[in-house]
Amino acid sequence: MQLPEPYQQHAPVGQPQPGYTRPANVELYAERPPIAYVPDPYNPGTSIAIDARLIQPATAPQPRDLTPQPLIDPRAQLVFAGGAAAGMTGAGVGWGIGQAAAGIAAIGSSSAVIAIALLLLAAKLPNAARRGNTTNIHNETHNHTSWWSHSSTDN
Repeated sequence: MQLPEPYQQHAPVGQPQPGYTRPANVELYAERPPIAYVPDPYNPGTSIAIDARLIQPATAPQPRDLTPQPLIDPRAQLVFAGGAAAGMTGAGVGWGIGQAAAGIAAIGSSSAVIAIALLLLAAKLPNAARRGNTTNIHNETHNHTSWWSHSSTDN
């Protein structure tokens, strides 16, 4: 067996080779196990040599989900939109009441007196227009519920 490449001596081209560069048989040692250096469990500042075949291979991490995510949560968008819709509805109702109140505010003081007189007259008319006897029926039902679903009803 020949020496490894770095240990062989080569003569320049055209020069005789020295006699000691003959291929030599090299006795190889018995196969040694591969060695790995790992941190010492008792002193992490030092390393110890162990048989590399005893080290468990590292498991590949799970692939991450890299799909783009929305900036705002979709559920939060729905809640916000519901609140905004309620606000706009309230603004619309307020605007409508304002329009109705503007017409009432435009009525003069004499018109207000006439309107109040008509309201009082309308309130008195049903009493004058009533004929016959009136019967009022009043029913009450009381339901009492206590702990453990015990209920009682009184009529």
